Amino acid sequence: MEHRTFVRDHRPYDVPERLEDLAGPAGGVVDVPHEVLWAPGGPGRDLDDAAVRRMVYVAVVAEGTRADQATLLNRDLLVTDWPRLMIPRRARELWEARFPELAGGEAAATSAEPVAAHR
Repeated sequence: MEHRTFVRDHRPYDVPERLEDLAGPAGGVVDVPHEVLWAPGGPGRDLDDAAVRRMVYVAVVAEGTRADQATLLNRDLLVTDWPRLMIPRRARELWEARFPELAGGEAAATSAEPVAAHR
């Protein structure tokens, strides 16, 4: 049987040391760097819109550095939204290995490849 290697299986993802390090805002408009969220419309994203917030959170988990994560992600909102975030499988596995409180429920059923909006 042929063994295939995929970039997604080896791509590095940053994961914070502690969920408590995620001190981002719980609402309002945030500026997301283009290298984190590759989407049209400028850097400003309204976290009060749940769909927009989830898009931002997917991008920050998948593309952000620890510094981006600490600045843009809010611990409580991340925990609440986690089961609905369509993040790359490997990123989900790394985060859930470090933070078991994120694992379980429907979270495992929703992992996916990266969202096209930020690719």
